[in-house]
Amino acid sequence: MYRLYGQRVEVHLARTPHHVGVIMDGNRRWAKAAGGTTAFGHQRGADKIAEFLGWCDETNIEVVTLWMLSTDNLSRPADELVPLLGIIEDAVTGLAARRRYKINPIGTLDLLPDRTAGILKEAATATEHLEGITVNVAVGYGGRHEIADAVRSLLQEHADRGTSIEELVEILDVEHIAERLYTKGQPDPDLVIRTSGEQRLSGFLLWQSAHSEFYFCEAYWPAFRKVDFLRALRAYEQRHRRYGG
Repeated sequence: MYRLYGQRVEVHLARTPHHVGVIMDGNRRWAKAAGGTTAFGHQRGADKIAEFLGWCDETNIEVVTLWMLSTDNLSRPADELVPLLGIIEDAVTGLAARRRYKINPIGTLDLLPDRTAGILKEAATATEHLEGITVNVAVGYGGRHEIADAVRSLLQEHADRGTSIEELVEILDVEHIAERLYTKGQPDPDLVIRTSGEQRLSGFLLWQSAHSEFYFCEAYWPAFRKVDFLRALRAYEQRHRRYGG
């Protein structure tokens, strides 16, 4: 039944987003409900990524941002964080090995262990010439950190030029910030999906999501199905984006 529903939705989709952001929430709760460990939940969540990107391929989505680890998550106990970082490293390495996606790490990489940061950078270098979906892997990411980094970069650049604060105040506009975000040069997300039933952004793409449509799904991320994805696309298609008008 779900397969027939999915086929029907796909046929009738006339408008799909260019950029989809995903808050992949619910791994730990899914694992608890399944009687498994937290690491098991994170691994099943990582396994879902390749399947999800396949659905994005089928619907001609150009950019996907996956929130894999927040800056807040970095304070988790070592017995949870270390296995999670290993799962993320393996997932990113696996995506790069597929040679289908352009991997773009976003986040404060200097907060990550050297090994993790190195693997993310290697994946980006190995795939930068590819023409498939751009996959932003948000690891050590926080929206407030991103905006602070953008402002810091702007101030440093103008300090190096000898621009005074008074002069900078006169010329500063939103584009000066936007062009220094981790996602610079990319379209802002048209659609943001959050799994697990939570209905908040939690700091995800705070700047970029000003005009995004949001879709909150009850399914935990490891249990997220293609039919859930298609429902999100259908909901997006049925909304009229007024951009504040």
